[in-house]
Amino acid sequence: MSEPVRHPIFARVYERLSGDEENSGEAEHRRELLAGLHGRVIEIGAGNGLNFRFYPDTVTEVVAVEPEGYLRERARERASECAAPVTLVDGLADALVADDRSFDAAVASLVLCSVADQSAALAEIRRVLRPDGELRFYEHVIAEGKGFARMQRLLNAIWPIIGGGCHPDRDTAAAITAAGFTIDSCRRFDFTPSPLVYPLKPKILGRARAG
Repeated sequence: MSEPVRHPIFARVYERLSGDEENSGEAEHRRELLAGLHGRVIEIGAGNGLNFRFYPDTVTEVVAVEPEGYLRERARERASECAAPVTLVDGLADALVADDRSFDAAVASLVLCSVADQSAALAEIRRVLRPDGELRFYEHVIAEGKGFARMQRLLNAIWPIIGGGCHPDRDTAAAITAAGFTIDSCRRFDFTPSPLVYPLKPKILGRARAG
């Protein structure tokens, strides 16, 4: 199992800044991400619980996995905003404490950038999804343009240290496909809620199905 996740400074800065980012357009991306979900859902890296208020009432339960203690407590405070019951779990993406094929859908929202091992995390997500279960993803990724991508790769030497383990240069769509998912839709766009996260401008938002 991976080492415990502790980012006390980053977690507090993120909590302080995330409200402004939501008001800058992030909230609408979360709404789009979660629209139409149903049944039992596992959210990987729930952070401070900003997704909770956007789950539709067709969701019967949300199991929210978050290893960072400060963010998990902030998520607990927001759990009442969710239309479905929320269970907060201290856990890691690459070692989910959940039965095989026990969820109708999984949500990965700005988290696959920071997991220790993308392939292991995606394999775990696929394991806990029911046959034909759905993965909803909203992530920042490496740019398609060579110049911007070069800048992201250079920043990767320091960005994980200051950004809570975040890597700006991951090709997450390719990793999802390599893990055995079939991508049904994937919208690529640029979005910068704050100048502080300009290197994370390239985003993807979409849906994939477990094979």
